[in-house]
Amino acid sequence: MIIVMKKGATEEELSVVCRTIEALGYKPHIIRGVERIVVGAVGHEDKTPLQVLEQTAGVEAVIPILKPWKLVSRELKPEKTIVDVDGVKIGGEEIIVIAGPCSVESEEQIMETAQAVKSAGAKILRGGVFKPRTSPYAFQGLEITGLKLLAKARKATGLKIVTEIMSPGEIDIICEYSDMIQIGARNCQNYSLLKRVGQTRLPILIKRGMATTVKEFLMSAEYIMSQGNYQVVLCERGIRTFEDSTRFTLDLNCIPVLNEMTHLPVIVDPSHGTGNWRYVTPMGRAAIAAGADGLMVEVHPNPREAFSDGPQSLKPETFLEFMNEVRKVAVAMGREL
Repeated sequence: MIIVMKKGATEEELSVVCRTIEALGYKPHIIRGVERIVVGAVGHEDKTPLQVLEQTAGVEAVIPILKPWKLVSRELKPEKTIVDVDGVKIGGEEIIVIAGPCSVESEEQIMETAQAVKSAGAKILRGGVFKPRTSPYAFQGLEITGLKLLAKARKATGLKIVTEIMSPGEIDIICEYSDMIQIGARNCQNYSLLKRVGQTRLPILIKRGMATTVKEFLMSAEYIMSQGNYQVVLCERGIRTFEDSTRFTLDLNCIPVLNEMTHLPVIVDPSHGTGNWRYVTPMGRAAIAAGADGLMVEVHPNPREAFSDGPQSLKPETFLEFMNEVRKVAVAMGREL
């Protein structure tokens, strides 16, 4: 159910509504919109007892949410959510670019990359330190050493940092160093991990699983938000289809679909979506044209020597060209980059 508060409703009236929701066995989620406050009541399937709130002071209406995803739905919050990554706003007029290497490999590599993407216009530095690899013999990441190198790059450039979490046991150390937590495609439906990161207050970037439907993707975001963390960004990174000319099939169809169904920001990762650096720029342009709020791109100073995902990584000079190209589309769409 959505409990819509009247314009000018007081904090005390809001508090009474929340206490009543809890007394009836549901969990209240307060969403403060531009003009008014709404409260999402999540819990049992039978929401009939909540109708009593229609007679409570300060309440304008009690409306059922028909979709199984409640908190991520535009029924609950019609206007777009702006996710604040320590001052970097995702979901507004500005297209936010997240860039950096697949893996943090050394201080020289991450510092060189950070300086390059910063000068080209990126706002957030990505870099994997806990790496999910198909082969158990492949490079698994520098772990805590990598986090310290990311923090050093942040201090030198002012870029915010995002890195992937693999297990609940890594949460404390990642929260100590990172500005944003990434849930990778392989963990998109790892519900225990989703609930755990939902208990933090860092912004969460969740990537769509390679075989995850849009509805399942929204339910994954719902798991995070159900724990009280409403700072969630959705990332399309390609799905697995019969097509084998690219690494994955970048599903740009999902951008307008998600923008219609949810208030959460949507960004696109054309690096993983194509697996080939030659296609990153055209798909980045297409993503912005389709309505994406940002892009996530892999950049490496020497892709041929990268420990992981070299074929899809842009060189710094190519990334600068990429930024110039996607900026043209952003301007044409009435947005900034």
